[in-house]
Amino acid sequence: MAAGDKARLVVLASGNGSNFQAIIDACESGRLDAEVVRLIVNRPGAYALERAATHGIPAEVIDHKAYPDREAFDAALGEAVAAAEPDWIVMAGFMRILTDGFVERFRGRLINIHPSLLPKYPGMNTHARALEAGDRVHGATVHFVTPTVDAGPPIIQGQIEIHADDTPEGLKERIHGIEHRIYPQAIEWLIEGRVDFEHARHQPAPAVVDIDGRVIAPAQG
Repeated sequence: MAAGDKARLVVLASGNGSNFQAIIDACESGRLDAEVVRLIVNRPGAYALERAATHGIPAEVIDHKAYPDREAFDAALGEAVAAAEPDWIVMAGFMRILTDGFVERFRGRLINIHPSLLPKYPGMNTHARALEAGDRVHGATVHFVTPTVDAGPPIIQGQIEIHADDTPEGLKERIHGIEHRIYPQAIEWLIEGRVDFEHARHQPAPAVVDIDGRVIAPAQG
């Protein structure tokens, strides 16, 4: 990225795109010295497409159902991503497990957000699992993507207290609030050069913030 240029972001999404919207808002407000140069979705009816249209962001549908296997889909996706010449590829609710080849092609530039305090609860149903375990806190993690799902180096975590009357759906909604705070923060740090893949891989623990953005003690279950 040349000095003075805005960072180029390609966003991958599958559905509603609320984190995509948080990133758009951060770019348009000037908080992020970046622009979303393309949205790519794998589901034709994804609401994220409407968000892109509202903000004049070029969008493309690459329907995974149109390809015979993961490798063929990821090859098409990879070419579309590369054509946009991104500095960072941001997964925002992209509900596909990427092949090792795709991940390695964009290694160090591909980031994701996961709704748990990783390494706790990789995979699905994180909110129900946190409640079933009796955890006192729950949260979300922005991390670099590696071939092992939800195991890449963390960049930042956001943490909230679990309430006695929380349900999985209610907890999910509250976690969205902290996701929308920490995803732009992680991107800001990447753009500023405050963190990169190797730094994140070797740090003892990621920064942890609360819903107000205050740095707090390391996450605990």
